[in-house]
Amino acid sequence: MPLITRSLLLLLAALSAPVAPAQEAPKGLPAEVVRVQPQPLVRDLEAIGSLKANESAIISPELTGRIGAIHFQEGQPVTRGDKLFTLEDSSYRATLAEVEASRRLSQVEYDQAEQLLSRKLGSQHERDKAQAQLNIYRARVNRARTELEKMTLYAPFSGVMGLRNVSVGDYVRAGDDLVELVDLERLKVEFRVPEVYLAQINVGQTVEITTDAFPGQIFEGEIYASAPRLDERGRSLQVRARIANPDGKLQPGLFARVRLILERKDAALMLPEQAILPQGQNFFVYRVEDGKVAQVAVTLGQRSQGQVEVLSGLEAGDVVVTAGQLKLRPGAPLTPIFVDESQATAGGRS
Repeated sequence: MPLITRSLLLLLAALSAPVAPAQEAPKGLPAEVVRVQPQPLVRDLEAIGSLKANESAIISPELTGRIGAIHFQEGQPVTRGDKLFTLEDSSYRATLAEVEASRRLSQVEYDQAEQLLSRKLGSQHERDKAQAQLNIYRARVNRARTELEKMTLYAPFSGVMGLRNVSVGDYVRAGDDLVELVDLERLKVEFRVPEVYLAQINVGQTVEITTDAFPGQIFEGEIYASAPRLDERGRSLQVRARIANPDGKLQPGLFARVRLILERKDAALMLPEQAILPQGQNFFVYRVEDGKVAQVAVTLGQRSQGQVEVLSGLEAGDVVVTAGQLKLRPGAPLTPIFVDESQATAGGRS
């Protein structure tokens, strides 16, 4: 084929080929970004504590005697004033009868001395002596009655009976432990907080309790008291909170993880921690403005689960770089890649 004809064919083929569109100029380096959005934030404090009974008492006799009767079942709920134990009291009844008889005789002697004195046949000294003797026997009667009453033991408050240590017929002495009575309607949780939180601990604050015995369950309570002084060894404050326990699920002695709610915010500005650029004592972020990088100083607040609160420097809707900052410089163009695609169409400075 002649050279001229071949060149003509190549020219015609080039003219008939489709023209490729012009490529767009690059917008800048790609970087992952997020849009700042308000979200709820709870500022809290975690501590370790132990559950205690709201009220607990070891039932013990004040006098020596033999157990005559037991009026409860172990683990049974009782009401304040219910009878728990009766000690064998025959000797105390006999003592009461004896001093009652002596008191009646002393009353007769006093009445006679009073009549003789009124007729001027007796002396005032004899009357006063008889009156003193009568007062002595009255006191002995009161003491004997009190001792007899103490042979029956009653529940000092409503609660649940523990496991008893005695049986009918056992001989017990004053102060011996017979059984424990525990109030389980409400429990106390006792924990300690560092001294730096002293000004933030107040009566009525909410606490959340979790235990290994019931994983995944949260029990709520509130602070009702704190110690009047700090522990000098650990520089910590001892705090107590009450927890409702209507179904009796929780037990005294359980290990507890305590979460103390210090503050609640409905609309806090939160960022991933990797978006923060520390420089000395200051903190910065890269904000996207009109497709370019702008360095913005920020003030940080609470950190929580990989997020950090921004107190100042940003507004809701701002787009902030979260990855790739090392390749960027203030004023450089940037191609934003939203971590959450749903944020890409939202309004903002980008």
